[in-house]
Amino acid sequence: MSQTISVAVVGAGGRMGREVVKMVLEDEKLQLVAAISPSKVGQDAGTMVGMPACGVEVTGDLELALVESKPDVMVDFTTPHTVLANTRLAIQHKVRPIIGTTGFTPEQIAELDEHCKQQGIGGLIAPNFSIGAILMMKFAAQAAKYFPHLEIIEYHGDQKLDAPSGTAVKTAELIAEVREELRQGNPNEHETIEGARGGYYNGFRIHSVRLPGVFAQQEVIFGGFGQTLKIRHDSYERAGYMPGVNLAVHKVMEYTGLIYGFEHFID
Repeated sequence: MSQTISVAVVGAGGRMGREVVKMVLEDEKLQLVAAISPSKVGQDAGTMVGMPACGVEVTGDLELALVESKPDVMVDFTTPHTVLANTRLAIQHKVRPIIGTTGFTPEQIAELDEHCKQQGIGGLIAPNFSIGAILMMKFAAQAAKYFPHLEIIEYHGDQKLDAPSGTAVKTAELIAEVREELRQGNPNEHETIEGARGGYYNGFRIHSVRLPGVFAQQEVIFGGFGQTLKIRHDSYERAGYMPGVNLAVHKVMEYTGLIYGFEHFID
């Protein structure tokens, strides 16, 4: 492996994609070799994000970009509608995928993991790249051993497509690994308005709030005799995810197979 890691950014013209482009250009150990965004074709990737021209012209053709630039890593923050095909294409060309888009089924993750192993490359699907959010999930799983009664409330902007968020689902999965299913609340409770109690997962509830003006927050509330515990993480801007994405780009070079969850890259 060369010291410099070459990177292709898919969705480079999007809000997260532009942050990834900036991060790559600012890291001397990374080299931006391709930027894919159908809405920004022909622009220089550097000037697109307010930096000096870098000589990488934005293209709308992912496969051609992968063939011509031969990146080590592909970072994808696109949409649930396109990300599966993009990931399959990257693995086909032996490019390590780092995926920040949610919506994969367990069957799709298993399929992509097998393809990565066949190609001898690593990959990552991460519902959240915020190091603070990962610590929140880890702390919640630890607390669930002692406070099995809990609920998750996650807050995002009103344009988010999936509910609950990938972070909430991943949090629930980590909790379920250490907590036996326990159906909470009064066994005779009744919703007078459907959905008032939130989504059901392993005995507890997940609530999704979608409002304009909200960026990304999540809290896990635990209840016990005479006390409550709240573990909360707040994200205020997309740049906060970039240290995690940067770490993922470097760490994915060390793995074979597809990793699900950024927490596996943190000790």
